[in-house]
Amino acid sequence: MKARTRPPRLSRAWRRLLILLVPLGLALSMWQAAQLAREQALQSLVREAENELRLSAAGLDGHLSRHDYLPRLLASREEVKRFLAGHGHQDPIPLNRMLNRFRAVADVSDVYLLDRDANTLAASNWQHLNTFIGQNYGFRSYYQDAIAGHRGRFFGLGTQSLERGYYFSAPVWLDDTSPDATPDGVMVVKVLLDAVEESWAEQDAELLVTDEDDIIFMASRPELRMAALHPLSDTERQALLDTRRYADEPLSPSGIEVLDSRGDQSRLVSFSRGPLDEGSYLSLSRPLEDLGWEMHILKPLTPVIRAQWLSALLAGGLYGVVVLGGGIGWQRLRLRREREQFAERERQTLANARDQLERSVERRTRDLVETNRRLSDEIEERRRAEANLRQTRDELIQAAKLAVLGQLAAGINHELNQPLAAIRAYAENARAFLERQRLEAASSNLEQIIELTARMAEISSQLRQFSRKCGDSLTAVSVPSCFDYALRLFQARLREAGIAVERHWPEGDVWVRADLVRLEQVLVNLIGNALQAMSEAPDPRLTLSIDQDAERVTIGVADNGPGIADENLARIFEPFFTTKSPGSGLGLGLSISSRIIDDLGGRLSAGNRPGGGAQFTIILPRDRDAHGTDRTHDQESSSHA
Repeated sequence: MKARTRPPRLSRAWRRLLILLVPLGLALSMWQAAQLAREQALQSLVREAENELRLSAAGLDGHLSRHDYLPRLLASREEVKRFLAGHGHQDPIPLNRMLNRFRAVADVSDVYLLDRDANTLAASNWQHLNTFIGQNYGFRSYYQDAIAGHRGRFFGLGTQSLERGYYFSAPVWLDDTSPDATPDGVMVVKVLLDAVEESWAEQDAELLVTDEDDIIFMASRPELRMAALHPLSDTERQALLDTRRYADEPLSPSGIEVLDSRGDQSRLVSFSRGPLDEGSYLSLSRPLEDLGWEMHILKPLTPVIRAQWLSALLAGGLYGVVVLGGGIGWQRLRLRREREQFAERERQTLANARDQLERSVERRTRDLVETNRRLSDEIEERRRAEANLRQTRDELIQAAKLAVLGQLAAGINHELNQPLAAIRAYAENARAFLERQRLEAASSNLEQIIELTARMAEISSQLRQFSRKCGDSLTAVSVPSCFDYALRLFQARLREAGIAVERHWPEGDVWVRADLVRLEQVLVNLIGNALQAMSEAPDPRLTLSIDQDAERVTIGVADNGPGIADENLARIFEPFFTTKSPGSGLGLGLSISSRIIDDLGGRLSAGNRPGGGAQFTIILPRDRDAHGTDRTHDQESSSHA
């Protein structure tokens, strides 16, 4: 009996062992494949990071080094030496303007001149409120190096602008022939670093630049700037505060944590705080020896993790195929041992199983091919839809612009018809007077024709004023003048509809910091909407208001029409949203106006008046520069003449 029971016990033991070894082998193969894939993916990521880091470092070094010549060139100018020799008796304005011209041509932030006591005598930003003139920069190392007769370099935050910049300095010699001569001044050039960081934002990586104190002063993400790569001691923090390199910035720790250090000088890191605290990164560093900095690149480990999972799944699938093949082989061996009794039946069973497996594989392969084809078609269709959407959006915006110009042209055409009819009548009368030798009456009619043509020229100039291009820089703009210009465009509609215009603003000009053409475009759009909203009002009234405080100017455009429905207030500034009848508008005017005001640093809001009607409010920064105000006022007067 014992001899008969041993084989079943042995078979059950092997079966238990196989049940244990199969999942263990699966886990081991998947883990090993994941480790190999991880190492290969990390090596590929390191090579990619090295290339990107090398190119970024070369770009940063090239951006800064191309301005190294400028302070030496300016220090050798005769205008600078003459002014430095007798600056107490000369007008600094010509030198300020020359420095400003060099600043614009060289595309740098600021250029300024220091005397031997580190006081600023002339600067390219002399007309700004935060000008460098009168400031003493003796604590800066670029002054100390240049006054010692050497070229200076320095980076840090500006004490006036608080902008990060790189400073180049060179000594100015009035007498460089004497062996014991000392510099009489220092020429300084400041270069901003924002342009380099903007180019970093396009890369699929995070770039950091640290100084010798491990302070992150340049980064592709603004949240990482002005942070310490590692926590600072009280002594290190006080030393940085004494140099004023980073002003009063707290220099909080970045929260970087090293997970693993690799043999190829790369590291795997993560962050315990900040914008990068949700992932892990491959960190690689490169010294910038000429600048005394170190550049770091952080590549996300997402491709590595994806490669690990893919390799593990592939290894698991291959392991399953091997196990399945082993099982089939074992089954075939078993069948061969028992073929005398079950040969025909088992052969048929295997054939059916094989055919079913082939059909299943063929069916699944066919499904996968069809699925891939459908996905490719959907991707191509989506690309075409996006291209059509962009084209349609551009066409709608262009149509909106043409519609506004068409409305203005229609109003001006209506204004021109009356003078044209009068000119014709005066001309016919003048011809009759000339035939009758009544020269004085004919001359009077000709004078009337001249006045009418001048009026027509003024009307047509309004359309040219509306269609001119916008400026790139913000200047002081008179809000009452903008209102007057917008009302002149709609004077025909105001007169025909009998709309009363109420003006509520203080006497004199109210100035804002804005762009003239874009602000006029917004006011024309708001007034045009108000006139259309009051088309059926029994007593239409347009109310224009201006209020100001120390920092802001509030501009209001209100009507006594039906107002804005409460459910539409939240969507009034959405693109293509309109409550007008089809064909009366595209729903882009308020969206474009809101975007213009945002670009000008203000805010556009909408609401309903307690007594009925809509109220649109614009809040813009107030301009308080008296000199800039006078100059802009002269320019606006000439442009609106």
